[in-house]
Amino acid sequence: MSAPAPSSGPVRILVDADACPVKEEIYKVAFRHQAAVVIVSNSPFRIPDHPLVSRVVVDDSFDAADDWIAEQANARCVVITADILLAERCVKAGASVLAPNGKPFTSSSIGGAVATRAIMADLRAGADGITGGPPPFSKADRSRFLQALDAALVNLARN
Repeated sequence: MSAPAPSSGPVRILVDADACPVKEEIYKVAFRHQAAVVIVSNSPFRIPDHPLVSRVVVDDSFDAADDWIAEQANARCVVITADILLAERCVKAGASVLAPNGKPFTSSSIGGAVATRAIMADLRAGADGITGGPPPFSKADRSRFLQALDAALVNLARN
């Protein structure tokens, strides 16, 4: 059984960073809110030289970054990920979870997202090489993300 999620303490932003298109936006909002940012990836890459930003490089085993983030997630965290299964684990841990396009994953929406993911995986598996993916990342997605992250941090500060 996991320990209860903390209801106080510093706010942290945990970033599933290997394919995250909004890292610069995360830093911008985090600095304004004085929130710590933890960049989690399978390989090192450049991060700002700032006391609020740290990097965790996990080994390259399957789901190592996801496992680290899920273990750290709690009610004082905002998790940024496009990985629906990681989002589900973090929502269950009490974290606020956002996709890079600004879409929140919540306890009421995550079940549908997981089901849709499974259906799409089945469709792709039977599509004889036809694959698809999310639509291209847009300026509107970036703007929606900035607003959603700001709102999530304001909400955590109030609680």
